[in-house]
Amino acid sequence: MSDQSRSSEPPLAGIRVVDLSRVLAGPYCTMVLADLGADVIKVERPQGGDETRAWGPPFADGESAYYLSVNRSKRSCAIDLGEPEGRELALELCARADAVVENFRTGGAERLGVGYEQVRERNPEVVYCSITGFGSDRDPPDRPGYDFVAQAESGLMSITGPAEGPPYKVGVALVDVLAGIHAAAAVAAGLKGGRGAHLEVPLLDSGLAGLVNVAQGALVTGEEPGRHGNAHPSIVPYQDFPAASGRLAVAAPNDGLFRRLCRTLGREELADDERFRTNPDRVRNRTELIPELEASFAERGAKEWVEILSAAGVPAGEVRSVPGALRSAADAGRPATVTVRHPTAGEVELVGSPIWGAGTREAGPPPLLGEHTAEVLGELGRSNAEIVRLAERGVVALR
Repeated sequence: MSDQSRSSEPPLAGIRVVDLSRVLAGPYCTMVLADLGADVIKVERPQGGDETRAWGPPFADGESAYYLSVNRSKRSCAIDLGEPEGRELALELCARADAVVENFRTGGAERLGVGYEQVRERNPEVVYCSITGFGSDRDPPDRPGYDFVAQAESGLMSITGPAEGPPYKVGVALVDVLAGIHAAAAVAAGLKGGRGAHLEVPLLDSGLAGLVNVAQGALVTGEEPGRHGNAHPSIVPYQDFPAASGRLAVAAPNDGLFRRLCRTLGREELADDERFRTNPDRVRNRTELIPELEASFAERGAKEWVEILSAAGVPAGEVRSVPGALRSAADAGRPATVTVRHPTAGEVELVGSPIWGAGTREAGPPPLLGEHTAEVLGELGRSNAEIVRLAERGVVALR
């Protein structure tokens, strides 16, 4: 992407966000805000920092891939919130911020002196976002939450995996990602309002909201949704198929696309068969239709089928590995990755923001623990001598 395609003034330029969160949902939220131009100050424990710094392997010259994935373009300020002086520094940071994001267990931020009311007393217009596990209004209010537990309790696991056998979690911490995106949208909206707000985004609610049509179907029918593996409960064909080589994902979600698919396969008789004429017909009779399509797709390789079907206007794609998917995106003309210059690991390739064009800024490297402590405290008016004394007492950590 050319430099001209990025705005010199992203929408959140001039906005300061204090990030008191760690692991995934909160850091994902603040990374999105950083991508949109916000100055994100990541407050970390001097001893070890964000837990994900140790979540590996894999590591890139000592930096965990997990940590690198959700912390680009931030500044790290290592402060011990367990120390009175550390709490005061953090509160002072929050008092000067436009937004604060935290994901402590309910009540944890208050015990550390940086809860919403404590921050609002000094900063009435702050947008304060709490990412919780199950919601502070539910019992017990301080129940801890992690993505895997939220996937289980939201019902997401119950609909994931093959029809026979146990439920499966999604292969990535999807509920955390959904919560992070919802939180970023909520913070951005709160900033636009300009009157301050206390927002809460629970993992459980993010998981439930992510069930979309499946949850609505359960509400409409009162029935337990089933598991369909890679197939769709309400659309046929909308699944993967084995090809002569590789696997192929095909999406024909309406009757016109199904007829086009059949014509491309040379199987017009399937479109004219009364069992398959409409989507509800195909859903009812999927066990008869799918073997017919499988027989046709077995005649060519997945790559060839994608070319043929795409030329005919039928949505299709190869089932790729993760490295293959990243290579394919780049080969098609727009890489999904960015290369940043990390202070210790050198050039590091990161998955970039999916938001392209005007309104985003060039990605910066994920920070080292405490890399910007002196810089941030200097902005609070602390002298170099004061910062050194704080570091000697273990209140802060410097890099």
